[in-house]
Amino acid sequence: MSTELYRDETLEPAGARARDSVAQEVEEWEATEVAAFIARQPEQKQEYLTGSRQPVQRVYTPADLADSKWEDIGLPGRYPFTRGPYPTMYRGRTWTMRQIAGFGTPAETNARFKYLIAQGQTGLSVDFDMPTLMGYDSDHQMSVGEVGREGVAVDVVDDMEALFDDINLEEISVSMTINPTAWILLAMYVVVAESRGYDLNKLSGTIQNDILKEYVAQKEWVYPIRPSLRIVRDTITFCAGAMARYNPINISGYHISEAGANPLQEVAFTMAITSAYVQEVVRSGLDVDEFAPRLSFFFIAQADLLEQVAKFRAVRRVYAKLMRDKFGAKKAESMRLRFHCQTSAETLTQAQPYNNIIRTALQALAAVLGGAQSLHTNGLDEAYTIPSEFAMKLALRTQQIIAEETSVTQTADPLGGSYYVESLTNQLEAGIWEYLERIELMGGTVAAIEQNFMQREMADSAYEHALRKASGEHVVVGVNKYVDSENDQEIEVHQGDPAAEKNQIAQLARVKASRDQSEVARSLSELREAASDNETNLMAATIRAVRARVTMGEIVSALEEIFGRYIETPVF
Repeated sequence: MSTELYRDETLEPAGARARDSVAQEVEEWEATEVAAFIARQPEQKQEYLTGSRQPVQRVYTPADLADSKWEDIGLPGRYPFTRGPYPTMYRGRTWTMRQIAGFGTPAETNARFKYLIAQGQTGLSVDFDMPTLMGYDSDHQMSVGEVGREGVAVDVVDDMEALFDDINLEEISVSMTINPTAWILLAMYVVVAESRGYDLNKLSGTIQNDILKEYVAQKEWVYPIRPSLRIVRDTITFCAGAMARYNPINISGYHISEAGANPLQEVAFTMAITSAYVQEVVRSGLDVDEFAPRLSFFFIAQADLLEQVAKFRAVRRVYAKLMRDKFGAKKAESMRLRFHCQTSAETLTQAQPYNNIIRTALQALAAVLGGAQSLHTNGLDEAYTIPSEFAMKLALRTQQIIAEETSVTQTADPLGGSYYVESLTNQLEAGIWEYLERIELMGGTVAAIEQNFMQREMADSAYEHALRKASGEHVVVGVNKYVDSENDQEIEVHQGDPAAEKNQIAQLARVKASRDQSEVARSLSELREAASDNETNLMAATIRAVRARVTMGEIVSALEEIFGRYIETPVF
């Protein structure tokens, strides 16, 4: 690359033509050729906007990058990581193909894991049922009809053992989509690993564990905000000392987007939440460079392909600057944002379901062009139910075709340098910083959540989007345009085992009957004592309780006595 193209660290066009002459040429072109052409053939819309409702120009030129600096774009693997977290990107290693799975009993999900591994999947991702997410055992009255329905049921460490039966956890990374009860699942995972003689420092993967976004978006919580934040702190500090390769949190913009946020809000609110977690852990006495390298992220790939690419580039840049300038990170690893990506469930339709294959493929391409480290592609049938084996295999093949057949992996950040993508990256970065400043003025992230700021912003965005879909302004093919008079795309969907709930409850009863009840009582007493002291890390007591086969529901209930339960103030 010739550095002669760059002077005074700003991007300038090669050759004699300066930026102002480019702008002058565009102005002349608009007044003559464009005006004459539009007179004969008007454009289809009066206004063109991105998914974030940012105006889109007819064309972009070097004049739109007048204030761009080469140091803000840079090279892959170098600060500020705009072009990717690693120097060689996919030339060194393809992203982890991590199809999420979870339904019924642990044994049923274990079989699906083995099927996906046989199809070439390179990482596991676990979806848990609603009782597990909310901290209820399968035999609780609140669990009736929900056990194993929307994910796998896990009540006790025996379930975790069955979930990963005959799978070497040192050889494959495991992601667990769990939040209010994440620390208990981590404890179970640790106990299973230790029982098999694994080295904890060789385990890789993540628990989602992003509780703040639950109050903002997904609405799955148990305890109030501040004790929940303390639990996240305890998992991060525990993993920093005991699990060198494990990501103790997967900070999630995905659910913020699915709850109605536009792409700008998704990444801006994720960065605000990140700031709160980092502040909490640093406040406990841990240096930022001791834990920040293991922070990981989870974003969505939406339909506006080029804005999505710019979004991923912009958030990497903001994160690098935030970690260096606000928190004083010195290690490159502490400033390098790594993310898992999932295609958008919200865009999947029951009408003409085979269209979902095309939607997912394009969204997956956006994730790859934007530099994702891990990717889940949705099944074509997910608007109906848990994906079938066929749908999951086809979704996995979508990733494999992008990786093996399109050649987009041959160069890092292939859209870097595009006038439009670079301009949109700058625009999104500026928007993120603006949101972060507003949140800071409110007293920080927790205060903003308590004031319902983010919730209200997302609700407004979701309402406006719904109006655009209802009016047809936002086209959804097969739903509000190109609609079939009858559905001729019938698909076979996954059917859950109606006996799964009964079987899970019976297994839980066997565990409860065979365990040492005095050890259960002792473990719960120690757990309550640890919870009563905010400076005590909860992980050690939780691991001891899990080892004694205390159930998830029993652990959650014991700490509810100390922490209380969160009740939301609704946003209208």
